[in-house]
Amino acid sequence: MSAVKDPRLSGLRATPAPLEMGAEEFRAAGHALVDRIAAFLASIPKRRVTPGEKPEAVRAVLGEGPLPEQGTAPGPLLEQAAALVLDHSLLNGHPRFFGYITASAAPIGALGDLLAAAVNANVGAWELAPIAGEIEAQAVRWIAELMGYPSDCGGLLVSGGNMANMVGFLAARRALAGPEVRERGLGHGAPLRLYASAETHTWIQKAADLFGLGTAAIRWIPTGPDLALDLGALEARIAADRKAGERPFLVVGTAGSVGTGAIDPLRAIAALCREQKLWFHVDGAYGGVAAGLPDAPADLKALTLADSVAVDPHKWLYAPLEAGCALVRDPAHLLDAFTYRPSYYSMDRSPGAPINYNEYGPQNSRGFRALKVWLALRQVGASGYRTMISDDMRLSRLMHDAASRHPELEPFVLPEPPQRGAAPAPQARRRDLPEQRGGGRALPAARLHRELPHRPRRHRRDSRHRRPARARARQRAPQGLTFEPPNQLA
Repeated sequence: MSAVKDPRLSGLRATPAPLEMGAEEFRAAGHALVDRIAAFLASIPKRRVTPGEKPEAVRAVLGEGPLPEQGTAPGPLLEQAAALVLDHSLLNGHPRFFGYITASAAPIGALGDLLAAAVNANVGAWELAPIAGEIEAQAVRWIAELMGYPSDCGGLLVSGGNMANMVGFLAARRALAGPEVRERGLGHGAPLRLYASAETHTWIQKAADLFGLGTAAIRWIPTGPDLALDLGALEARIAADRKAGERPFLVVGTAGSVGTGAIDPLRAIAALCREQKLWFHVDGAYGGVAAGLPDAPADLKALTLADSVAVDPHKWLYAPLEAGCALVRDPAHLLDAFTYRPSYYSMDRSPGAPINYNEYGPQNSRGFRALKVWLALRQVGASGYRTMISDDMRLSRLMHDAASRHPELEPFVLPEPPQRGAAPAPQARRRDLPEQRGGGRALPAARLHRELPHRPRRHRRDSRHRRPARARARQRAPQGLTFEPPNQLA
């Protein structure tokens, strides 16, 4: 059967779309960009951590005009964009960046993002992205194995720690509140209650707010001198809520708190949750992967007992942003929480069928974020990651030692965990990190690096105008920036 020729199509076919790039043009622009990125990566240690520009200056460089009526050729446009991005960004991969917990992104992850974007897979359904779906499933299994979590768990890659924790939260709500929560919401039956220490990240407030419980549903459990959750207070509050006719359903343990690196008594919390028939979730966004070290403390290793765990590959697995991971011990809980099956979804759901990730989490359209994580896992291997994490632990000791010797710095930590049976130490301050309950210990709470900062030159002053070194350090130190203690994980 011959095709019908429509003269109206000939003109359209002869006119390239404005976004098209021919193979040679793409190759030339891509090679030039990769060369520039390679030079940038090599130059990072010599650059400033941040240009320190004010918002008005950044906007002036970018320009504030309206959308251009005419476009710009890809080559010059990429050159302009590279100058903007590489010269006007805070460099969180800089060896002297200590601002918050994030990773120096693995270069192979940047190349992985380029490859993933070229294919533009929608990893919401297996048929739409068969190899991408299998790569994600394998990456999730490998992350679980690295941490010691059951590798037959369910899980998926999400944007980061907030979303990974929220996936666990929603799986818990569906499992403990029952199927009627979908149809009737939370306005029927006894109110749900969840429990976390005062050190828990603010994702829990967002989740309680967004998913209908309200932040008043959170029972903030006090911490002990070690800043780990007080197990006795937790047990008492659960009992009090049950007596008041309320429904406890979720306990959140932290494996490395953001502010101090504290580890909750996860093994004891797991036992309590089994006894009380509660869901046990662990926020291990940055500290969780350290559970895979052979000599990790028992409380950290106990995250393997959780019903769900959140971990961020874009933290201690060095993946470029965005890359979070939610793990749920029983995959059926993810299906129960997220599956809807309208007539326009035609997917294989027979026993043994591959995973359709739209049924494992809140997204339908999903990018191929697993590729950069999978590539790094293959490049480094489990042994390589254990080595890097152990190196980071050693660097934390060196940083503590350097801060201890510096005349204008005071480490807000104990240099070593107190020994059992020794005289009790003074009450820990917000940034102190003594030994954790049950043999657990603290993790480094600030980002660790491959270099120590240069010791700043000490300027001479008239001694009459000098304040004590500790006072000067307190005044100059930004809020939340601490030097971390030696620890015994490595």
